[in-house]
Amino acid sequence: MAEQIDSAPVKGVRDFYPDDMRVRNWLFEHWRAVAKQFGYEEYDACVLESESLYVRKAGDEIVGQLYNFADKGDRKVALRPEMTPSLARMVLAKKNSLAFPLRWFSIPQCFRYERMQKGRKREHFQWNMDCIGLDSVAAEVELMSAQVAFLQNVGFQVSAEKCDIAFKVSNRQVLQDYLATLNITGEDFAAVCVIIDKRDKIGDEACAELLAEKNVDGETAGKILDLLNVRGLDDLARVAGEENAGYQSLKALMELAEASGIAHAIQIDCSVVRGLSYYTGTVWELFDESGSVPRAIAGGGRYDRLMETFGGQSVPMVGFGFGDVVIALLLEERGLIPNSDARVDDYIYPMNESGFVIANKIAAKLRTDGQKVLVDYSCRRFKHVIKAAENAGASRMFTLGDQEIEAGIVKVRTIGAERVENDHPISEFT
Repeated sequence: MAEQIDSAPVKGVRDFYPDDMRVRNWLFEHWRAVAKQFGYEEYDACVLESESLYVRKAGDEIVGQLYNFADKGDRKVALRPEMTPSLARMVLAKKNSLAFPLRWFSIPQCFRYERMQKGRKREHFQWNMDCIGLDSVAAEVELMSAQVAFLQNVGFQVSAEKCDIAFKVSNRQVLQDYLATLNITGEDFAAVCVIIDKRDKIGDEACAELLAEKNVDGETAGKILDLLNVRGLDDLARVAGEENAGYQSLKALMELAEASGIAHAIQIDCSVVRGLSYYTGTVWELFDESGSVPRAIAGGGRYDRLMETFGGQSVPMVGFGFGDVVIALLLEERGLIPNSDARVDDYIYPMNESGFVIANKIAAKLRTDGQKVLVDYSCRRFKHVIKAAENAGASRMFTLGDQEIEAGIVKVRTIGAERVENDHPISEFT
């Protein structure tokens, strides 16, 4: 006898049984519906990419989290940890034939080898929406509006009266311009961003120690941390100055957000940095206001210079990623996930094998008419079949016994609070 395999999935990844798939499909359908409502088109790319697509961003945390290996042709490849580099590669490949601005979305599966915790696994699906070729903050507001629409559609309160989810928004230019006055520019700026993005996890003291390792003195580190405490446009204008390019961009963003009816959900928060070095402008993260999940639900930002890292010319690009793991946790906590969708409309029960032929004919006709139909060939007791039909979400059950077949009829029973059973000619359904 062969040795029994380990039936558990690889650590950090998931199996999706039918009940799990119903939830996943429900979530994805909401994502797709909102993206299409905003005029975005779906795209996809292979989960396997060249390793060089990611190691170009050396110094970012993501490089150390790659599932990477050499294939049989000794090519260095990796499972994608995020979709944005693949998107940039695809746009670069056909840039001259594409009609900008592009509005694209995808729901890729991504892999990162990282420490697991509540709301974080080593694989996840992620709803991405990206606007490419539009340099106005109108693109950011459009994307945030799509996120608000999704949250409202699945039952979260995102209104002026009550906001379950907060959009914390900043702009990398705020920090870039401010740090330039402190003589921190270029690669030093990118390195500082990586460090201060960890501030919430490690605290101010540890953050200052890491900055010191990058030759940032204590006084300068204090000024940087003070800027990260800025909340609101008025406070930002006071600390960074109204001439700061990031301040000007955030001011314009808030005006458009007000017009779009989402300003109540947005908090200007300079602690939002986002570690990826390719961000150039607006950055934002979504947080659960109840605090039950101590990490961002989703995040987004502008990355106008990403194409340059791949040898192309800069193109305005802005987008967000919305992972399935965290949002599923929050939806479950709030009881917002539907119990189940009806798998079938009609359930056909031939009581023994002699009824299989007629059952198949009825099923074929009903399916042609657009019904979802399950034929139960088990020949088990009637009470078990009724329970199975209810669990499948059927609204009708067709019963075929020898007596019914001999009489040329099929019993059709409605399933639900009021059970009504009538005899119908088999010819009506064949």
